[in-house]
Amino acid sequence: MDVLTPSSNVTEFVLLGLTQNPRLQKILFIVFLFIFLFTVLANLVIVMTISLSPTLSAPMYFFLTHLSFIDAIFTCVITPKLIIDLLYQRRTISWGGCLTQIFVEHFLGGSEIIILIVMAYDCYVAICKPLHYTTIMRQGLCQLLVVVAWIGGILHATVQILFIVNLTFCGPNVIDHFMCDFFSLLEIACSNTYRLGIVVAANAGGMCLLIFLMLLISYIVILSSLKSHGSEGRQKALSTCGSHFTVVVLFFGPCIFTYTHPVATYPVDKLVAVFYEIFTPMLNPIIYTVRNTEVKHAMRSLLKRRVT
Repeated sequence: MDVLTPSSNVTEFVLLGLTQNPRLQKILFIVFLFIFLFTVLANLVIVMTISLSPTLSAPMYFFLTHLSFIDAIFTCVITPKLIIDLLYQRRTISWGGCLTQIFVEHFLGGSEIIILIVMAYDCYVAICKPLHYTTIMRQGLCQLLVVVAWIGGILHATVQILFIVNLTFCGPNVIDHFMCDFFSLLEIACSNTYRLGIVVAANAGGMCLLIFLMLLISYIVILSSLKSHGSEGRQKALSTCGSHFTVVVLFFGPCIFTYTHPVATYPVDKLVAVFYEIFTPMLNPIIYTVRNTEVKHAMRSLLKRRVT
């Protein structure tokens, strides 16, 4: 059976969206449109800056390029439809569109998780094993790690889709969300999905929580090793690790909340999803540019070059 063809008589879903208030919808339309344009532009600027600047050739910037590229695409998965839907009272999405949203979101989210792990490892090697850094973080290994991140994202998304394609929907087809969400689909499915919800929550939620704890421990190890560094090196390392850890918290916080609470949907889920889908991709480039002097200098140099 074609995965884009549902095993039921439901071919589309009605999305209730964020609000039914027409005035608030117009305000949110303007706010989210501005955030969307800024997010895409800011992340692409980072990608172009690192790609064109010869001074930003370190592995951490190579990984940051892919992180920003993922965020630029990620914000294009849900946000444009949300913005358009704010102009209409009836919002629908086809079964195929619903599956596509879930697949691409989990594909990019899974890839970003691995990229964040790799960036934490790069930070650990740079601070705790500085004499072996160039030997360990060679170009071939960095490229391999990025390939693993993209393949890992595909595998993760495929598993999520396999959980969904066999669900049956016989009505109602109304989803109390602004996007296709896994738990929202489980709530309106005809079959008994309680056990499946537990499996998904344990799988996704447990994985997010475990990885976050591992990253937290790694940053504690890194910070404890800074005692042997000079004040200048300690300050630079704290700035770099601080940026990484802030991004990790912004990413894993909503993920852990979404997948570790009981298998049901709550009004606060929409707010968490807005933060995760819209604000996090916007904040990442701000964090890395404001706290990173080298990136800011590279941007200024490229801008001067273009102006002159």
